Amino acid sequence: MGKKVKKEVEPPPKDVFDPLLVESKTAATVVLMLSSPEEEVLAKACDALYKFASKGDENKATLLGLGAVEHLYKLISNEDPIVRRNAIRVLGIMASNHDVKKLLRELDVTNSLISQLAPEEDVVIHEFATLCLAHMAVEYTTKIQIFEQGGLEPLVRLLGSPDPDVKKNSLECICLLVQDFQSHAAVRALNVIPSLLELLKSEYPVIQLLALKTLEEISKDGETRIILGENKGLDCLLQILETNEFSDLHVEALAVLGNCLEDAHTLQLIQQTGGLKKLLSFVGDSTVPDIQKNAAKAITRAAYDSENRKILKEEEVEKCLINLLEINNDGVKVAASEAISAMCENSASKRALGLQGIPQLVQLLSSDNEEVKEAAVTALANLTAASPSNARAAAEAEVIEPLVNTLNAQRDGAIANAAAALTNLATQEPFRVNIQSHGIMRALAEPLRSTNSQVQSKAAVAVAAFGCDADARTELRNAGGLGPLVELLRSKNKEVRRNACLAVMVCASDELTAVELCRLGALDILEEINLSIVRKNNYSEAALEKLLDNSLSQKYSRMGYLSPSNIITDGFYDCGQIKPGVKFLSLEELSMQELTDNRAIIFINAKPKEEYSPAVLAVELTWWACLLAPNRFIIKRKDFPYLSPKIIHIFFFYVRKGKGKKEDEKMKEVAQIISKVQDEINLEHSHWLPPPDFILLDYINDASKTILPLTTTRGQVVALAQFVADKMGGPTERDKLHDFSWELHVSEIEFELKSNVVPIGKVKKGTFYHRALLFKVIADRIGIRCSLVRGEYNRAWNEVELVDDSPQGIAGLLLPPKKYIVDLMFEPGFLIKQGSAEADQYKHI
Repeated sequence: MGKKVKKEVEPPPKDVFDPLLVESKTAATVVLMLSSPEEEVLAKACDALYKFASKGDENKATLLGLGAVEHLYKLISNEDPIVRRNAIRVLGIMASNHDVKKLLRELDVTNSLISQLAPEEDVVIHEFATLCLAHMAVEYTTKIQIFEQGGLEPLVRLLGSPDPDVKKNSLECICLLVQDFQSHAAVRALNVIPSLLELLKSEYPVIQLLALKTLEEISKDGETRIILGENKGLDCLLQILETNEFSDLHVEALAVLGNCLEDAHTLQLIQQTGGLKKLLSFVGDSTVPDIQKNAAKAITRAAYDSENRKILKEEEVEKCLINLLEINNDGVKVAASEAISAMCENSASKRALGLQGIPQLVQLLSSDNEEVKEAAVTALANLTAASPSNARAAAEAEVIEPLVNTLNAQRDGAIANAAAALTNLATQEPFRVNIQSHGIMRALAEPLRSTNSQVQSKAAVAVAAFGCDADARTELRNAGGLGPLVELLRSKNKEVRRNACLAVMVCASDELTAVELCRLGALDILEEINLSIVRKNNYSEAALEKLLDNSLSQKYSRMGYLSPSNIITDGFYDCGQIKPGVKFLSLEELSMQELTDNRAIIFINAKPKEEYSPAVLAVELTWWACLLAPNRFIIKRKDFPYLSPKIIHIFFFYVRKGKGKKEDEKMKEVAQIISKVQDEINLEHSHWLPPPDFILLDYINDASKTILPLTTTRGQVVALAQFVADKMGGPTERDKLHDFSWELHVSEIEFELKSNVVPIGKVKKGTFYHRALLFKVIADRIGIRCSLVRGEYNRAWNEVELVDDSPQGIAGLLLPPKKYIVDLMFEPGFLIKQGSAEADQYKHI
């Protein structure tokens, strides 16, 4: 490595002609002299213009306005070498002016300049021709021209010129050219690496710097890195880093090495020679932020390769990165965090980084710098992914609150990775509960509305992670998060759509949320998705099924089937088969419709009577409060599950008010308390509720007493079928089915109620679908597993699975269950084997 000397580039030789004094008022005259036929006049005019243009950009603009450029362009091809030389000098210095460069491009001057780079040309011509090209090469179109017109080869050759200015200008031009990736292969083919390494020994700093910048650009190419290693370029770069005298070159040298670290072979070579250890030590000792930042970026690029990660792990790169997190420079913190994210792909590095780096990364989440925050939360997301120990370390470092706060960050990357990190922590129950206490679902509502697909995807996964909890689902519902979640189902992004399906599947675990999701259109969208081979995914079908399983009225209306695991509860209603595209109305909406001739809506509501008697509740509470001695009075919330906290509060108010009073005084207040509690209960029940079906309640109670005690499932099924048939008009003969006037009976009920909505207990003469529904309702309440299937022409039936007795003489043989249809119309209790001709007749005839 040559000694570094601060030395200016030498000026060109003095002109052989006597100087021609030029002032601005005579510049036009000198420009006119450029048209002279005399070579001596031309040479002196060019020399004078050179001196004039050297004084500043204003003079260059003056000459441009006088038309000097067009004349000079013609003169650079003059046969006289002195004229040619002097003309190129003027163009070279004038080309720094923007407008001059523009005109030179229009004149297509590059080809003429390249022709002046021939070996036999004067060194001054080389100097100013390369200077002009360097000025022009800052423009993309000129780079292409120089490359296509073969300018690269003479420029590379001139790197060996004895003149430092020629070297500098040629190198600057090459440095600009190689910024276009297509030039890399051409430069490599011209064997430029040895010349560049030789220029690193130059005594001129500007040449060394340009050589490093050129190496940095071309070393982005893998084949160039191999050649660099073969020419001992890595040793040369490390030597620069070890030399304090070259401190102003350290950043660029490190950038070249950073590119080289991307190759596993090169990285292994550096490791074997001890260079990698020196490099990490150098970074650790450095106090220059740019060096620390570039080192971290180099590690990041290297860590994208699995073999490189192993090598970096062997050299304990984690210590270096953790130390960089403590540097008081945001750029360094960002680069170090990104390197940590990359190294997380190595499981051993992930453990090592998690042990020491997580607390520091958590602190960075409070940074005012959004880029720092994003890099830190990304690292935390990667560190906690599939790592329970790192998730624990993050929780212990009190990461939860800052992560939830980061969901409101300004950068999409920060929001997405905060959601990912919280999802990682949610795999452990205590952390999930803790996160929920910080209002995670409320915080996720806004990211679900994002237009960024990464944010949408990660937010949807987070909703799925926390949606397993009923309170969390309620929080999301109240925060208005279900609407944007449903919209994500329409996403054209495959991952977003898939994760939204997953979130809907999880959130549809309770009836309230499922009904709301259906109201928002989730069901229709999921049906469309599942009809598409392209858009369908692993979760779309499961989401649809889960949604319908928690909205059984809609499932039966759309699918015509309820499985044994679909338990019918109060609030269920059968409004018939709904047509595709028709909105599914709620029971309340249906109840508000005018009476029509359409099929009646049959609903189920067998709630206990006391839940519909507020007056009874009021009296009961009052007597507890007024007649029991205060020291004996004990009441628990669970004793009155249908009462709100507000009513209980009123109740206790009067309990306290009555303390110390005589019994007769308490009795005087009974009427007042009854009235007060009655008003509050009526207010709470002011919203629409389906009327109670006390007949159905009696059916269920009777069936529980008479059928449930039977010892075999078969016996229970037969008895329940006979029970249902008896309540629905008894058996009918097949050939007289048309005389069973159930339609008139149901119409009379509708007219009586002035409503299309009919409680099933009111139906005393029911056909197939009435009986099958009642059978399913009671069976579900007493524990008989059965399905409900809708057929055509008002047909519906129940299917049960029963195990036949073992063949005679084979004790203990466990036979597979067989599926039967339960006859509820013709021979109530008769079991028809599924798949038989009798079964087909029952369904269709």
